Amino acid sequence: MITIREYLKADSLEQAWSANQKRPNRVLGGMGWMKMSGGTVSTAIDLSGLGLDQIEETGEEFVIGAMATLRQFETHEGLEKYFRGAVRESVRHIVGVQFRNCATVGGSVWLRAGFSDPLTLLLALDCAVELYQGGGKTVQIPIKEFCQMKPDNSILTAVHIRKTGRQVVYQSFRNTETDFPVLAVAVSRLDGIYRAAVGARPAKAMAVTAQNVEQLIERAQALPYRDNLRASAEYRTMLAGVLIRRAAEELERR
Repeated sequence: MITIREYLKADSLEQAWSANQKRPNRVLGGMGWMKMSGGTVSTAIDLSGLGLDQIEETGEEFVIGAMATLRQFETHEGLEKYFRGAVRESVRHIVGVQFRNCATVGGSVWLRAGFSDPLTLLLALDCAVELYQGGGKTVQIPIKEFCQMKPDNSILTAVHIRKTGRQVVYQSFRNTETDFPVLAVAVSRLDGIYRAAVGARPAKAMAVTAQNVEQLIERAQALPYRDNLRASAEYRTMLAGVLIRRAAEELERR
């Protein structure tokens, strides 16, 4: 069980960032997973008053606030139409609607967890993560680069999904409907180039690109896979090829 000594509802990003520079402090998301962790948090930093809970659509991109819930992500009409149901598919298995009404997109991305369905989907798209780094400075980092970074004291404020015309299909395999995925795959295509993100290996998602499906499968299966209670590394390697092929076939039908 997690123990929280003090609570701070931040009035500004600068206040939240300043408080987050102290190692015992921690930023709260929806606390979907954090509540099951252990240890003591000196000050829990709440971002809910900073207007980061909206999903905005422009002609060039979708901007998903860090405090937007997975349920908002799932049901947003613009995302549903543009990506033809892939966003909904990537989160609909996560526990249940009540949980998705609490868990946030920012929490799912920042954690960089191996089991993160949303992170796997986003890695296959043209995404950037927006980070506040203090003193009014905000930077955008490509999500592939962000996934390789170690967590620091920045504040995740938004995820930007660019409208490049890239289409995507999401596939996952689970032992039971609402369990963590045995393997998760998102395959996208733009200008004849395929990109596959493979998550729940059980490590965090990684992406590969190729000019055809066979090459894509070969490169994806060359990623490192590991054993855990849900499946063996050998089974996951085989499953990656199956899910990528299914996703690619669905893309071809569009």
